[in-house]
Amino acid sequence: MRTRWILRPRSDGWTEFALSEWELTAAGWSDHHPHSETNIVLEGELHVESGGVTVIASAGETVITPAGQVGRYWAPVHARMIAIYGPNPAGEDTDLLGYWEI
Repeated sequence: MRTRWILRPRSDGWTEFALSEWELTAAGWSDHHPHSETNIVLEGELHVESGGVTVIASAGETVITPAGQVGRYWAPVHARMIAIYGPNPAGEDTDLLGYWEI
């Protein structure tokens, strides 16, 4: 997995949004956010499961994981995304639940 911050979130919380670019290649990632996460797929195909629903998004499509949900993200081949993180005024931590290779 590769990631870079475009608009880095503040460690003590943020009231606007945070923005990053990230990639997965034959790998998966899961986490639990206190804030929403919107992923815009730029390249490839991203699989996302949240709340018992799985979505497969291709380049140009958007997938949203609601605040308070566990998100499982994987790219069987490759995917590059822009991630928009919703407000997190209390600065609650994201729980990193796992990374795996496919």
